[in-house]
Amino acid sequence: MSVSLNPQQNSCYNCIILTKDDATMTLNDLYCRLNTASFTLTNEYTRLFHGRGNTYGGYRFLTVDSADKVLFAVLFEADDEEEAIISLLHDFYSAEGKWEALVVQQRYLPSSPSSVIAGALPYETFAIENTLKYRINFQNAQNIGFFPDMKRGREFVRDHAKGKKVLNLFSYTCSFSVVAMDAGAHSVVNVDMNKNVLTIGRENHRLNALDTKNVEFMPYNILKSWSRIRKSGPYDLIIIDPPSFQKGSFAATSDYEKIIRRLHEFAAQECIVLSALNAPELKSDFIKTLFRENAPEFEYIERLENLESFPEIEEERSLKNLVFRREF
Repeated sequence: MSVSLNPQQNSCYNCIILTKDDATMTLNDLYCRLNTASFTLTNEYTRLFHGRGNTYGGYRFLTVDSADKVLFAVLFEADDEEEAIISLLHDFYSAEGKWEALVVQQRYLPSSPSSVIAGALPYETFAIENTLKYRINFQNAQNIGFFPDMKRGREFVRDHAKGKKVLNLFSYTCSFSVVAMDAGAHSVVNVDMNKNVLTIGRENHRLNALDTKNVEFMPYNILKSWSRIRKSGPYDLIIIDPPSFQKGSFAATSDYEKIIRRLHEFAAQECIVLSALNAPELKSDFIKTLFRENAPEFEYIERLENLESFPEIEEERSLKNLVFRREF
């Protein structure tokens, strides 16, 4: 199925630009928004369309990113318009001529398969952010190896890591560690039970010419490895960025508290904590209450603002990056 766009519809000067309050979108509106977002593209990883925040009517199941030389779309739900949306994306990809491949992931299917719809995947693809590079892979996992919505969190770490001993819990592919070491951190300990993502984390440091002699990669279950984590402490900056739910290993509702309760064991006397939560059903007060009841010596400082390119109709359902600090 093809999507027909007349010249006026193809020009965003003649389109109605939707706002957060718009309840509906047409395919032409979607094309127009993608076109508008592409005007200011750089080589940085960019979210062109974010429907997950329920701000754009019926397309809450769709995200579209510009990732290096790849146009990357994710469908989180099955939809009657899926064929038409993919056709539209193909038209947009062809008209812009800015990417070498169009990849569409059907996240709602078992194993979340990704398909190359047009072009050919480059041999290597990177997420580029504030001059740093992170290796990404579109075809071997549900997640590509990089979470672009966490940019403000990484910038916070960059601004506070110099000279600090950093603990990066649930490190995934170690983007926080890369930023911290680039900013002059004294050392970083990365903890994640998945050895494969830690291997990618090592590669991310090498990609950015960062010496890893003061970087540790611990392939441990955090909730069962407190003594190992304490050994390299105490830490001046602690990052807690867990999955909302990971079957058999972590559930925010029951396990987040176990981490907060242990903070006093591995935090330095003066310590900053970046506590992240990406569970739409849990509000900021969930984390604030955990600190108040289990680590009252840590004062709540602020919630970091999210990127404008990730709009959310209900802010408390979006990514929550909360900063706490203990001072003596």
